[in-house]
Amino acid sequence: MTAVDSPEKILFASTTQAFLQKEVPLSRVRELHAAGISFDRDWWRRAAELGWTGLLVPEELGGGSVSGDGVADLAMVAELLGKTVAPGPLYPVSVVLAGLVDCAEPETHAATIESLIAGQTVASWAVYEPGQGWAPHQPSVTATATGWGYRIDGVKDRVEAGAQSDLLLVVARGDDGVRQFLVPTDAPGVSVEPQQSIDLVKQYARVRFDGVQVEAAVGSAAETAALIERQSQIAQVLQCAEVVGILQTVFDFTVQWALDRHTFGRPLASYQALKHRFADMKMWLEACRATTGAAVADIAARSPEAGLSASIAKSYVGEMSPQIVQGCVQMHGGIGVTWEHDLHLYLRRVALYRSMFGTPEEHNLAVYAWKEAARSA
Repeated sequence: MTAVDSPEKILFASTTQAFLQKEVPLSRVRELHAAGISFDRDWWRRAAELGWTGLLVPEELGGGSVSGDGVADLAMVAELLGKTVAPGPLYPVSVVLAGLVDCAEPETHAATIESLIAGQTVASWAVYEPGQGWAPHQPSVTATATGWGYRIDGVKDRVEAGAQSDLLLVVARGDDGVRQFLVPTDAPGVSVEPQQSIDLVKQYARVRFDGVQVEAAVGSAAETAALIERQSQIAQVLQCAEVVGILQTVFDFTVQWALDRHTFGRPLASYQALKHRFADMKMWLEACRATTGAAVADIAARSPEAGLSASIAKSYVGEMSPQIVQGCVQMHGGIGVTWEHDLHLYLRRVALYRSMFGTPEEHNLAVYAWKEAARSA
């Protein structure tokens, strides 16, 4: 998602890739699944030491990026994660940090930001609600103002790493509009119920808030909508970047399979029908990369059209990635649908991401709304 065009970025990329290949290869993902574990906290702290968690955080708050473009550097990490469908709370932690550092007074959250950067604390964004699609600005969870702060009531679901998190950034509706609140998962009135996920190691949870007391909101009422929009864009583009890494990996080993596998004395890759299929998949893969790269650039630059670019990328990648991976499954034949083959690990992650932070259908409607608004302006 970003050009690796300096010694610093080359070192960062190679170190990240070596760490992932050593610490969380596909065999380790299978081991975690067999043990019912999402990720190892000690491993996550070591990952944080590589600088993953500080890429969106300014230097004065303890963060910093390799290239000066934290969004692009984080997208590069996400793309590398896709090569081994690695576990870990990179996206929920990054989204929470984006909300904390972009608010008007990030210094008030300095201790939390420091702990998240160090990997000592895990946080997630509680934005989805039961029975609802992607509607981050329309929560039904309530935040009632009291003499000592706010009372949070309601239910969130599809909270990534909800059962493994120490903090949740909860989107709720208050008397003065939509607000966000940092809520410890061990606070009185918070109950966490694991939810089944199609992915082997990405775990989700339903969280109930029953009279949970919090002192203050994150950011002002006037800036909350912009914060939620920024967080949404970060979440969407990181998932797209990881899917690009998945698609490139799956496509590469499928091409190699077709070159190595022979039938009637010829490599499978030599048959014209398969050549055309590979050409189609390669074209779709590069289009996924291009739309994601454009979204990364717009979000990094805080372009007024960053939301449009994110929706275009999420729509296209979400629609085409399952087709590409399913095509690779078909290329492998019967072995491609076995538990022992690694293809289903990638297909599970792609299928999960298609539905998270907006389906292609929901983003198609968002793109249409953007175009209609531009036409009316």
